[in-house]
Amino acid sequence: MSTHAHDAEQGQSGRRDATHGDNPDHGHPHGSGRRIGWLFKGRLLHSLRPHSHEAADKVDSAMEASAQGMRALWISLAGLGATTVLQAVVFAFTGSVALLGDTLHNAADALTAVPLGIAFVLGRRPPTRRYTYGYGRAEDLAGVVIVLAIAASAAAAGYAAVQRLAHPQPVDHVAAVAGAALIGFAGNELVARYRIRVGRRIGSAALVADGLHARTDGFASLAVLLGAAGIALGAPWADPVVGLLITIAILTVLWQTAREVWRRLMDAVDPALVDRAEAALSSTHGVLAVGDVRLRWIGHRLRAECDVVVDPASTVVRAHQIAVDAEHNLLHALPRLSGALVHPDPQARDGEDHHAVLAGHR
Repeated sequence: MSTHAHDAEQGQSGRRDATHGDNPDHGHPHGSGRRIGWLFKGRLLHSLRPHSHEAADKVDSAMEASAQGMRALWISLAGLGATTVLQAVVFAFTGSVALLGDTLHNAADALTAVPLGIAFVLGRRPPTRRYTYGYGRAEDLAGVVIVLAIAASAAAAGYAAVQRLAHPQPVDHVAAVAGAALIGFAGNELVARYRIRVGRRIGSAALVADGLHARTDGFASLAVLLGAAGIALGAPWADPVVGLLITIAILTVLWQTAREVWRRLMDAVDPALVDRAEAALSSTHGVLAVGDVRLRWIGHRLRAECDVVVDPASTVVRAHQIAVDAEHNLLHALPRLSGALVHPDPQARDGEDHHAVLAGHR
């Protein structure tokens, strides 16, 4: 007996959509006692305040999240684009290979706005009979493109640095190189803070990863400043050495970003989310035990599939109502949850197995 996929296209009365967004009333409690109090408070406020679990509200919230993501992308694209152009101009008349590496990295970071923007636009499309879960996974594919862009910038920066070590060349206008490095740091740090803040607010791992990428770019720009200082002190080898250090920094970001994208592609979630989901289910009146709890990210929204144990003497209507209440608690416990499938299992007695017929198919 299963209920509540939260898909608006199904049109079944037993399935309802919900979005509570990042409402401060739906916070993140810690400890079982606080969870119970938090759930009680949530139900009380829920009963006193107008709210909705309807499909239209879910779509509006998802579109608003995508709109915020798009806004963050275009603003950061403009900021990093301006930074890249200024650094490219300075490189043209100084020849600093360290600055070249930083410029290439900033350019790659700016261009990641393109696949992410496409992903956010696709994510707004409703589910279809072929793509029944919608197009939220486009964000994960955008993450793969970002990883490839970071890898390309690392390769280009490393090649330029090695070439300069093999064939030394003078670097002119050291003060201009230092100024471009400071501009690079300031531009990247501002973009990083903005992307990370918006990404965490809408639950976009790709946008947060992109923000962390930009932050590391900022420190790479400071490394260019050190190279300029080395040149000024009579150590021309400092410029390509710093270029190699920047390449290593880019490779570090590449590893971190690839790891996050891999986890999303493999449906990994923070174990704390599973703990919160289990606490919400177990606190539901009529739930005797909690079985499997599976969560996955689809874009910047969560989906859940859960099993709960109920009294075998319960009627179909009563078991259905328990599943509805359990799902409702989940929606309050996990603010970015877009849909949940709650399956009520009757409590087994005397070794009885209600799923025996399925044993040979697993």
